[in-house]
Amino acid sequence: MKDATASEPNDPNAMSVATCTPDGVPSVRVVLLKEFDARGFTFYTNEQSRKGDELLANPRAALCLHWKSLRRQVRVEGRVERTSAAESDAYFASRARGSRIAALASIQSRPLPDRATFEARIAEYEAMHPDENVPRPPHWGGFRVIPERIEFWQDMPYRRHDRLVFTRAGTGWTTGRLYP
Repeated sequence: MKDATASEPNDPNAMSVATCTPDGVPSVRVVLLKEFDARGFTFYTNEQSRKGDELLANPRAALCLHWKSLRRQVRVEGRVERTSAAESDAYFASRARGSRIAALASIQSRPLPDRATFEARIAEYEAMHPDENVPRPPHWGGFRVIPERIEFWQDMPYRRHDRLVFTRAGTGWTTGRLYP
């Protein structure tokens, strides 16, 4: 991540998140990784969005961070848990006021008749919250992907790529290599 932060021109923390409905229909989108530590990889969203609905119904996900300038990617697969209310509150409070207002105004992933409707909702919430005190919506929070498998991929000449995989085994990890 340090290398990506130094070399990627925009959003080195952008990652694809793949989810599935309970009956196995996949969906993927790009979100921003906000934290990673020994507990897992965390991002925040409207829990009533399509990804939120899918994660609550089928709490498993796959992530992919791809850094084109470094010719590297990291893939993560695992189960998902929600962040605590305190974690969600703290992250929400750290966001720009405009982003907090947009989170209140957006009925994410639901049909929008026209852009003017969204802009009107934003204006309504801005009037309701004229200062920095913008509360976190109860349906907005974080998800943490607890890794069961992590793969590091490094591009090499002539498609002789290097792939290193870590798989959770009890309280530890097994390590192996994969053919490219």
